[in-house]
Amino acid sequence: MPELLIEGARLIDPFNRLDGVMDVAVSRGRIAAVGKTLEKEGREVLDARGKVLAPGFLEVHAHLREPGREDAETLQSGLEAALHGGYTAVCCMPNTEPPLDNAAIAEAVAARARELGLADLFPVGCISRGREGRELAEMALMHLSAARVCAFSDDGSGVQDAGLMRRAMEYVTAFGALIISHAEDAALSLGGQVNEGAVSTAMGLRGIPALAEEVMVARDLLLAEETGCRLHLAHLSTARSVRMLRDAKKRGVPVTAEATPHHLLMSDRDIDGYDTVFKVNPPLRTPADMQALRKATGDGIIDAVASDHAPHTLEDKEREFDYAPFGVVGMESVFPMLYSELVLTGALDLTRLIELLTSGPARVLGVPATDYGMGIIVGARADLVLLDVDGTWTLDAREFASKGRNCPFHGRVVKGRIHCTLKNGKIAYRAPNTGSA
Repeated sequence: MPELLIEGARLIDPFNRLDGVMDVAVSRGRIAAVGKTLEKEGREVLDARGKVLAPGFLEVHAHLREPGREDAETLQSGLEAALHGGYTAVCCMPNTEPPLDNAAIAEAVAARARELGLADLFPVGCISRGREGRELAEMALMHLSAARVCAFSDDGSGVQDAGLMRRAMEYVTAFGALIISHAEDAALSLGGQVNEGAVSTAMGLRGIPALAEEVMVARDLLLAEETGCRLHLAHLSTARSVRMLRDAKKRGVPVTAEATPHHLLMSDRDIDGYDTVFKVNPPLRTPADMQALRKATGDGIIDAVASDHAPHTLEDKEREFDYAPFGVVGMESVFPMLYSELVLTGALDLTRLIELLTSGPARVLGVPATDYGMGIIVGARADLVLLDVDGTWTLDAREFASKGRNCPFHGRVVKGRIHCTLKNGKIAYRAPNTGSA
């Protein structure tokens, strides 16, 4: 493997609080040196002047559909999409067919990802067997397996039985794992298609009230406070959920939370007719909810940005609104959309955005630093992303590596793109028309 010199980038590393123009030398897949001016001789040079170098992103919430729905996404297409989006590690949710509710299937998925040699994969296991919410899944066995599952969720639906959720929290606390809550009371959201309010009324669709999320957020915060379990709230969408999260953190409850780009950048007012690309769960909420999420993302109450990448086939997504599945693809549009809409408008600092995509998710998951999270220091694995923060381009979902095309930001003119992604010191993705190192 040739030695590589990444020359003259602005290095932003939230793990080690580094921010400055530096050279980075890579050798045998690891960071060999970091300094103001490093020796070029004998090294392939990647001219990074004017660009930003950061640790590879960590996706805390993606749906890769394998096993069971390989027509919508595979581990290969999903992990390639991750590299295109600047991610070098991905957590995959367990709502596959069959669900990831036992050690054998978790190990099979993890082994397949290692065989592909793309982005790293951290499988999330089910809380309940079959995601049916009736009995606990094999959480300890999954945790102790070769897949080393460190987080559990029934994502895609909420655990309705409070007693089962309490037992899950007590159980995983014994081995230090994380519970990821899909906060949705099914009795309140039943049959809903979009946010309950003026827009749902105008569209003639059944609404999903904010209360469907907030009731479960309140319950799971109380359970986490009672059990001491590490709790992560997935895809928060309402202002009241944010207030409860803020209050819980003040009380010392071990809770973290994520927000998605679509909830940070769109409200229910942005739904264009009955275009199902805007159908997500939780639904796009009000402009006031969106602003509350943005504020919480900027001031540190939200810990991570998650794409909630949810690819669907065209045949599934192009049904009538009532019958189309929820979800959007996201990993390949996260950085350019948030950089264009939040950083360049002054709503969010670039360093904070990179923190939300790297050290924030790492703290949420608690994965070992050797697996992900040493940052850009000598000896660390060279999993890096080089960002072109000046380039203007048009997001085209048809060019995504993901099989999914259900992107609400398709056609947007944006600034900021992934120039290249390095995995284990090799350039694993390079944007088109950017030349060689």
